[in-house]
Amino acid sequence: MKILVLSKEVPDTGTERVLDPVTGILDRSASDPVADEINERTLEHALRYRDAGGTAEIVILTVGPETAAPSVRKFLAMGADSAVIVSDPEIAGADAARTAQIIAAAVQKVGPDLVLAGNESTDGWSGLVPSMVAEFLGWPVLPALFEIEIATDKVSGSTVVEAETLGLSASLPAVAAVTERSADARFPNFKGLMQAKKKPLEVWNLADIGATEARAATSVMVSATRRPARAAGVKISDDGTAANQLVDFLASNRLI
Repeated sequence: MKILVLSKEVPDTGTERVLDPVTGILDRSASDPVADEINERTLEHALRYRDAGGTAEIVILTVGPETAAPSVRKFLAMGADSAVIVSDPEIAGADAARTAQIIAAAVQKVGPDLVLAGNESTDGWSGLVPSMVAEFLGWPVLPALFEIEIATDKVSGSTVVEAETLGLSASLPAVAAVTERSADARFPNFKGLMQAKKKPLEVWNLADIGATEARAATSVMVSATRRPARAAGVKISDDGTAANQLVDFLASNRLI
């Protein structure tokens, strides 16, 4: 079995993220780039399948700049076998649909039996890309799984719809997206870090995957306003009327 795991380099969630007020696009130079944590959890499922005795070649796929290589190497250090970065100047500012179209073209070139993805990235939060990829491929999709089971001929798992748990299953090939509840990712060990330096990492452009057809790649920003600076809160000094002041404050803000 060949399992392809989608990954993405995102701005560090521990730092402040900034939107360009002119373009409305995330300023990626304002924060340190890191591998998205949800993708580490996604890879964990492929690794567990192999650890349990399943035969699997695990490939990482990233769409982004070539500078994402260090983030991709982390996935190789965790245990993936090889990686591909799809990088092209025409990708800059791609919307979810264009990104999914590019991923689907790369998937067809790699030829996996199963595509695993995080349900949503920490810099986009659209939650649409895995389903869009499946639509472009014509494959079934299992979305937002909090538990997943991989077999040689099918993938299954559970998701939450409204207040109910729904069991899903699909024959391979298929796309499955997992949530952060689904697994805790392992840490790369020293041996894995050393091996990652020698594992194959290819860089493809749009021509390499046959995805050069014209398509509107960006959303149109209508307006942007910077978040106002935080103002100091109201201070109440206890001069014997603190309780009344507190009640008045809560009432004026419709909190009671």
